[in-house]
Amino acid sequence: MYEYLAGKISAIKPNYLVIDVGGVGYKVFSPTPFAYQEGQKVQVFIEQIVRDTGIALYGFRSEADKGLFLKLLSVSGIGPKSALAIMAAEDSNSLAAAIEQGEVKYLTHFPGVGKKTASQIVLDLKGKLGDYVQKLNQASDQEVGPELNDALLALLALGYTQKEVDRITPKLAEEDELSAEQYIKKGLALLLKK
Repeated sequence: MYEYLAGKISAIKPNYLVIDVGGVGYKVFSPTPFAYQEGQKVQVFIEQIVRDTGIALYGFRSEADKGLFLKLLSVSGIGPKSALAIMAAEDSNSLAAAIEQGEVKYLTHFPGVGKKTASQIVLDLKGKLGDYVQKLNQASDQEVGPELNDALLALLALGYTQKEVDRITPKLAEEDELSAEQYIKKGLALLLKK
């Protein structure tokens, strides 16, 4: 079993990377291959999955993302390709928040996820993302400045639910320091994007 691969990116394809480690090229399926650049030195966290059809490596930017992938795999009806597609379609923060808040309708927007599978994801994983969600909450608490806090209160005043606002907070917190008005505009764009 591999824990991680450290090397250089030698090729980037739509759904996988080739990581050169000491002259050996490893094909690693990734939810976000275009987040990397050719020639970039990387450390990619790996999950090796052995099936009848062969052995495949799945790579992630962080241990937390790898953990979320493994949690998705534990859901009945979700295989590695489906789990990767779900993670590729949304950032991990919003995905974890949607699962914790039981947003079945939101989860059906992911490729290959119908209402039944979305309900199963919530049933199997709600309350079980533990450390992952705790890390998200700590990161959110640390990153929310006064301008962002004002913007979040304004979005609530406009009639959005706490669940909806909580779901977009991690995305807004990733932005460089903006004015409250800019945060509100970005927040509205994210909320209307559903």
